This record gives sequence, C-alpha cells and structure tokens, in this order.
Amino acid sequence: MKVITIDKKGWASGIEKTKSAFQVFGPVKEKEWHSFKALGPGEQPDMAYSNTRISPKFLVQPQSEPMFTYSLDEAVEDHHILKEVRKDTAPKAVVGIRPCDAAAFLIVKRNFDAPQYQDPYWLNAYNAMTFIGFACNTPCSTCFCTSAGYGPFNEAGLDVLLVDVGDSFVAKSLTDKGDTWLKAGGWTSAADASGKIEALMQAAEAKITSNVSTDKLKTRPTTQIYEAPFWDDVAFSCINCGTCTYSCPTCWCFDIQDEARGTSGIRMRNWDSCMFPMFTIHGTGHNPRGAKVQRVRQRFMHKLKYYVEKYDNGIQCVGCGRCIRLCPVNIDIRKVCNQMNDYDPAACVCPA
Repeated sequence: MKVITIDKKGWASGIEKTKSAFQVFGPVKEKEWHSFKALGPGEQPDMAYSNTRISPKFLVQPQSEPMFTYSLDEAVEDHHILKEVRKDTAPKAVVGIRPCDAAAFLIVKRNFDAPQYQDPYWLNAYNAMTFIGFACNTPCSTCFCTSAGYGPFNEAGLDVLLVDVGDSFVAKSLTDKGDTWLKAGGWTSAADASGKIEALMQAAEAKITSNVSTDKLKTRPTTQIYEAPFWDDVAFSCINCGTCTYSCPTCWCFDIQDEARGTSGIRMRNWDSCMFPMFTIHGTGHNPRGAKVQRVRQRFMHKLKYYVEKYDNGIQCVGCGRCIRLCPVNIDIRKVCNQMNDYDPAACVCPA
C-alpha cells in the first residue's frame, strides 16, 4: 500500500493527465444536487459535495441498457437473429465515490457473480472501473454506515482512498489499479500521514449519531418477523413510487423487455422495483404481492432478513441514508430495521 500526497494546486492538472488513460467520471453539481457524470476536457470533479442524490451504481448497471438488436425483415441478412450490442470496456476511473457506494458494489457483486452463474454485462462493466474513493470528513445527519458495518473511511471496494487534509489530499493506494491511476496523474510524492488519517477517521465516525441494531436479525425466525403486526403501520403512508429502490446503491432488480418499431427491435434491460404493483405479476394475472403492505414488507425483509440468511455477511445496506432523505412520505429504514431486530412476540415487544 502506497500513501501519496497530492497538492490541491496540482490536482486539476493531474486529473487532466488521467484522462489520457481513463474515461473519468466525477461528481458534478446540477442545480442543488450532485450526480456522477463523464468529465470532458477541462471539466473537474466537484469535491465539495456531501453525497450524490442517485448512487453511482448506474455506471455499472445503467438504468436502461441495450442487450441485443434484431430485424424481422426477411430481406435483411441475419434476420430473426439477436445481435449483441457492443459494450465499451475501456478503463474508467470514478473519482470521488464515497466509501459507502464503493462497498455497495461488493454487495451487489454477490448477486451478479454467483458461483452458479455470472452476469457478463455487469461484471465486464465493473471490472473496467477504478474506484477513487473520497473519505467523508463530515457525514450526513442521516448516515448510519458505521452500524451497518462500514464507515466514512471504509476501504472495501476501493482502489484508492482520498482524504482531504486541508491544502492537499492524502491518497492511499489499495490495489494495482490504484497505483496505475496515481501514476497516470503524475502523483508520486510519498507521505507519512497515517496518524493524521486516523485522527480524521475517528473524528468523522464520532459525528455519526444515527444507527441501526442488527445483532438479532439472523437468529429471529423468519416467519415471526414476516407475520409481525407492525407492517401495516410501516406501509400505511407508502405511495409505491420506487424512489427508495432507485436511489439505493444495493438494489439490483431489473426487467428485460423487447422494444420494436416496424421490423426493427431492441432487447434491453431496465431497472425494476419490488415496490411497483406489476413487479411480481404472473402471466396468469395472479399477483402474489398485489397489496401495498406485501411489497413494502418484501423490500425490508429482503434487505434485512433474507439477504442476511443467504449470505451471512451483514445486511444488504451500507447506511448511506439516501432512502431516508428522499422518501416523500418519510419512511425510515433505521426505524424499520430496529423494529425487525427487536421484535419479540413471546414478550409482546413490538417497538413503536
């Protein structure tokens, strides 16, 4: 592991240098929000941001992604044959990604890189990425990453971790990809800043006052939580808008559809959401989760119970707090998680 000092006076020129070896993405402000965008010549990542509204998961799993094209015109060569759409697998660098969002890719990877099957669309895009993390010196008030198993300086899933220390960034190179990116930027000044990084990390973690309890989720019988009486109250205000799932960095559901016009068509996959009424509808018309409360329960049970049982590797949540900040009816995953964790029907305990 290398530790490099990057003087902020040379930051912009270094970013420009990396563009010769990588397609560079970074946070850009649009009105009052930040989002990750491809940076053209002269464009710089805006490092003065707290977090993006939508997670950068779309850089690996686009909201709409063409898979195949086809023609039904028999006068065309190779008609009625699916032709794979070429993908751009050139090296890409995501500069300024928050540690929680980088860790989220590792959670999602368990779904797309399972032992029984691998999703080439997701994996090829992910493997092309170099993640340049940006430590959170000042976490948001809704962040609960530390109790979710991560933290504002978490290194999992990152190739480089940048820490703002005032007039400079300290860059911890964590992988060979990270070394390559730093070399492309011309940054070589070694630093001995472990003490400063540790102090900033402790200060940042101390600012996180929001938390969830997860210690009993695995051992609670699934049917007990599933049949708990609080689900109607949780779902009461939900409008099934899907904002929580679309903004979440660990939601991975998608649908595959054919879009045709005349004799030309395209097969594509699009983000889907367990909150949508048609998500589970069968060809027969039967919908096993036709009621709103069933869909709300499914979302939380999957993230906080089914995932825990299947992978035994924490919850399917990194504590970024986006769903809390963006939910139009103020449904709070922290409250629901604590209700699930502490529910004990034998003791008649059902936390409010």
